[in-house]
Amino acid sequence: MATLDSALAPKKRTQEAFDADEHAQNLTRWQQEYDQLSPGCFYGRLDEIELPAMQVFKEYTGQALRQDCRVWTDSLWLGIPTRALGSRINGQALDEHEVMCRPGGHDFELVTPEAFNIYGLVIRLPLLQAAARQQGVVLDEDWHCSPRRRITPETLSAVAFLLERLLSHQQDAIAEKVHQDILLTGLLELLKTNQTSHALPPSYTHRKAVVDRVKRYVEENLEGPVTMEELCQLTHVSRRTLQYSFTTILGISPLQFLRLTRLNRVRRALRAASSEHSVTEIATYWGFWHLGQFAHDYKQQFGECPSQTLNAQSTL
Repeated sequence: MATLDSALAPKKRTQEAFDADEHAQNLTRWQQEYDQLSPGCFYGRLDEIELPAMQVFKEYTGQALRQDCRVWTDSLWLGIPTRALGSRINGQALDEHEVMCRPGGHDFELVTPEAFNIYGLVIRLPLLQAAARQQGVVLDEDWHCSPRRRITPETLSAVAFLLERLLSHQQDAIAEKVHQDILLTGLLELLKTNQTSHALPPSYTHRKAVVDRVKRYVEENLEGPVTMEELCQLTHVSRRTLQYSFTTILGISPLQFLRLTRLNRVRRALRAASSEHSVTEIATYWGFWHLGQFAHDYKQQFGECPSQTLNAQSTL
């Protein structure tokens, strides 16, 4: 009987990572890229259960991150932080008792603080819609356009407790059907009522557009340094407005964004480099001319020297 129970139970995976972008790749069927924002060594842990049409996970990230994410198509993702304050989705700051919500197949951006825990639920839409019809639940469709949902504290606490139980008690085998039914019950509870989150300030749309324009420009001009003057001309705003836009949408200044983006790109290049490449060659390519300052900034940001990152990859 024990063998039968083990066969029926969906498999739980636990993965650990010591690099933010390596951690981003561990989540099954997601397309992600993580930039580390806060300084220090990174540690991430992912506990995940995958079902045929659903996925549930708990993710821990030790450092503050900016995350570019996309979940699989024809699905719905809900993110339930254990501590909402300090996190943003698409530039919108989460309030207490709010969860994140995005349809699959669409890019979205998260900014998360240090020591961040979040439960994630992904479900294929046909299964969700069939379950709603079966139980007579009218689904609120606001999640197509709004990335935040306000949930009553009681419902939020009950769903988080349910997810924690499923993820942390896998030694007791439970059949896939039981897992699926339990998760669907929680999802329908979160989605059946329209509880609108706080209205966005009038400045949000303009500030988000400014930041998005800068991000596209920087992505196209990663190899060389980008100046504040260039960004002001590009976005047709003053330095002050540029500053307000970034602190509102990403929680960091435009100068921090430029510096951290380049440092994270160099780290990716070092991790992907072959043994024929040198730190000097890679750093210079990405526009770091003062190699002593670069090495200091890199170690402060990631908790190791650039040569350690390069050598670690070449020995794999």
